[in-house]
Amino acid sequence: MRYPLYIISKGRADRCLTARFMAADGVPFHIVVEKKEVAEYGKQYGIENIYVLPFSNLGQGSIPARNWVWEHAKAAGHERHWIFDDNIYHIIRFFRGKRIYCNANKALTACEDFVDRYKNVAIAGLNYVMFGIGCSHYSAPAFYLNHHVYSALLIQNDIPCRWRGRYNEDTDLCLQVLSGGWCTILFNAFMIQKVASMVMKGGNTNELYQGDGRLKMARSLERLWPGVVETKRRFKRPQHVIKNAWGKFDTPLKKRTDLIIEDTPNEYGMTLKQVKPIKSKRLRELVAR
Repeated sequence: MRYPLYIISKGRADRCLTARFMAADGVPFHIVVEKKEVAEYGKQYGIENIYVLPFSNLGQGSIPARNWVWEHAKAAGHERHWIFDDNIYHIIRFFRGKRIYCNANKALTACEDFVDRYKNVAIAGLNYVMFGIGCSHYSAPAFYLNHHVYSALLIQNDIPCRWRGRYNEDTDLCLQVLSGGWCTILFNAFMIQKVASMVMKGGNTNELYQGDGRLKMARSLERLWPGVVETKRRFKRPQHVIKNAWGKFDTPLKKRTDLIIEDTPNEYGMTLKQVKPIKSKRLRELVAR
């Protein structure tokens, strides 16, 4: 991997799932936390892997932390940066109709290499397993072009956009870059398995989602993008709905001309191994430790 990876986290020092699997897979990372939680996170994941925010409890959800990460990566001279939510179990590879546990370092390196073939990809990231595959024999494309990207994003640092608002910031950011003539890539070749919103304690669960938080989230995005976003009731709760917007962005990928791309497959050292599957209950037990 050539780009830094940040994990934003709050109130989850004992269950920062993303940091656990990144460490197990040999991925360098930093967890971005508020000052009051530095010692607790440092004890769990190593103080050398902690970045401290210069603010706390601004009442704007994760937006200030996300923008701080952006400026931090940019000031360090990086062309792009990864930003991950803290409630992700692992990365899987979708290969020949099967979902296969995959080393994160290899998967993210492959994604970086693919994105860097082009000069107009502002945001890329990994799809959710639950969104990308309906059943084991489903044949998904390797990626979706000009689509939304959530929870695990690779962002180009010099684009004239930033995280804003308080709710649905990932959808808003993708709409910003797409309406500005950039491309987004949502990978299906590699996907993330994550905990659903509002299930884990900590994070934005209490600050944003409780009470009428879901309705406020949807309405705020609708106000930012009138005519593009509308609020409906889905999954037994208020939900923002993009009115066919993703399909309307047709900016093509622009290949770089200064690269020589080999015409043979690169597996990045990955090989298939037969292992005994872990049942979901056992997986939850392992995660809880």
